[in-house]
Amino acid sequence: MSIAANTNDMANDMAESDATFGAGGSEPYATALRRNESAVLHLHDDLEGTVSASSTMDVAKWNADADAADLTLLRSVTGPVLDIGCGPGRMVRAARSLGIEALGIDVSPTAVSIAIDAGLAVIQGSIFDPMPSEGQWQTALLVDGNIGIGGDVSAMLQRCTELLSPTGEIVVELHADPEHDRTYRGMLVGTDGTASASFPWAEIGLERLLERAAALGLVSRQSWLVAGRSFVRLAPAA
Repeated sequence: MSIAANTNDMANDMAESDATFGAGGSEPYATALRRNESAVLHLHDDLEGTVSASSTMDVAKWNADADAADLTLLRSVTGPVLDIGCGPGRMVRAARSLGIEALGIDVSPTAVSIAIDAGLAVIQGSIFDPMPSEGQWQTALLVDGNIGIGGDVSAMLQRCTELLSPTGEIVVELHADPEHDRTYRGMLVGTDGTASASFPWAEIGLERLLERAAALGLVSRQSWLVAGRSFVRLAPAA
């Protein structure tokens, strides 16, 4: 099946609903998760048909154990941790192994089912819906590009702020280019040409994120690079 054919199908899907990450269409994301094997997906701009190097995703990473960079991040945070866009629960599982209380949330029924079957604390839903323990989370975690959920970085930061305790922090994984700032409608495309429906998405680097954060009364407590990945820790200004 060609990407072009799938794009036509996606336009029809969009008329009915605004899909979330990887949903709708042929759902290559859900298929790759269920198979639990190395499957490369590409995040295309639905209008331009372009793909950037940063948007090539190996779904096997999300099913696998946390890597050294993930563990370095988790050892630097305090629970309880809310992992936003947790997928099948890699970070929740790793947090539990470190003795950190953590809950994951994801919109994908397949990802949540895999996590629950593994005995992990994960719920299905949108982060913009009412959440358990609002105002009590010590860490809101946005890794694997999940700052882009919903295509509105400022709205995501504002929502995370609402969920935090007075001393809480938001930990964000960023685009490698600190000046990068892009919002678009994306779709996930598998190597076999199968594609999801289009969904709103965003990508942002450190400098541009700090501008958005400052406008919301958030300041950077730390930014760092590890294994080619860029992170920042944000907190409400004193």
